[in-house]
Formats: sequence, structure tokens, C-alpha cells
Amino acid sequence: QVQLVESGGGLVQAGDSLRLSCAASGRSFSGFTMGWFRQAPGKDREFVAAIRWSAGNTYYTDSVKDRFTVSRDNAARTVSLQMNSLKPEDTAVYSCAAGILTGQYYNSTYYRYWGQGTQVTVSS
Repeated sequence: QVQLVESGGGLVQAGDSLRLSCAASGRSFSGFTMGWFRQAPGKDREFVAAIRWSAGNTYYTDSVKDRFTVSRDNAARTVSLQMNSLKPEDTAVYSCAAGILTGQYYNSTYYRYWGQGTQVTVSS
């Protein structure tokens, strides 16, 4: 059974940092793209970042490009999202996802597996 379990969310102040982790289990993720998405109250789910598990290629949405870093640890089977210089507009539930993609890494419909999400709240 495939499981993606996020951790690391919390309440921080603007300018602070947080590191989210996604523990992946249940199958090999070689060839998968691992994505981070977020959803704020009353808003649509939004792509944040993605990484190709095998090759390590990374992708970011423009609003986080110079502040967030996505990485993976093959041995630990985890994907992390380091978030620096957090802003109130980063407040959302952040979810980890996995899928076999040939492109459109920003499109949530192409991700097959999802975690339950972790809340990130940034106060001003």
C-alpha cells in the first residue's frame, strides 16, 4: 500500500523558515515525479514545487522560486521542502504527491498518490 506522510508544518512568523518532509513507502518511486501542492482556504489547489525522484530535476512556481528548495533523499525515501522567508500568503495546507509524469508537473490531475497534508500558517 502506497503511503505519503507529510510532517513539519506549524505556525511561524513572517520571515521564518520551515522544513516539510514527505515519507514515501509502499513501492519504488524510481521514475516518479514528487510534487508539493498547497491549498489555502477558499482557493484552488496550487502547484508549489516538484522533483524527479531519479534524475533530481526540480521545478518551482514563480512565487516561491528564490525562497523554497525541494530535495529528495533516496536512502531515506523522503522528499523535503525547505521554505525560507515565509510570507503570510504562504499559509495553506501543503500536500505531497507522486505520479509518473512526462511533463505538466504543475498539473495535480497527473499525480496518482497523495498525502493527507500538513498545515503551514504564517503570521504577519
